[in-house]
Amino acid sequence: MKKAFAWLEGNGIAYTFHDYKKLGAPEDRLKAWIKQAGWEKVVNTKGMTFRQLPASRQQGLDAAKAAALVSELPSAIKRPVLESGKTLLIGFNTDEYAAALG
Repeated sequence: MKKAFAWLEGNGIAYTFHDYKKLGAPEDRLKAWIKQAGWEKVVNTKGMTFRQLPASRQQGLDAAKAAALVSELPSAIKRPVLESGKTLLIGFNTDEYAAALG
């Protein structure tokens, strides 16, 4: 998150931060992210929240199950999620940010 904030600020790009770990994420946004990027990109399967889940909740995920999971456990969403118009960036990658936001 800090790297993304620094990159945006360093490139003069204004942003609004929504802390979905504390405030949650609207279900319609979660479903839209999953539809656009795939649940595999939205769910942070390497994070502690996901890894601490029982195997029964980790296995057999699909779009609907993933949406329910991240709705219940917003900490399982890969961060940051950046939306700008039709652009959706999940996770921070300097090259992806530069290409999408110039």
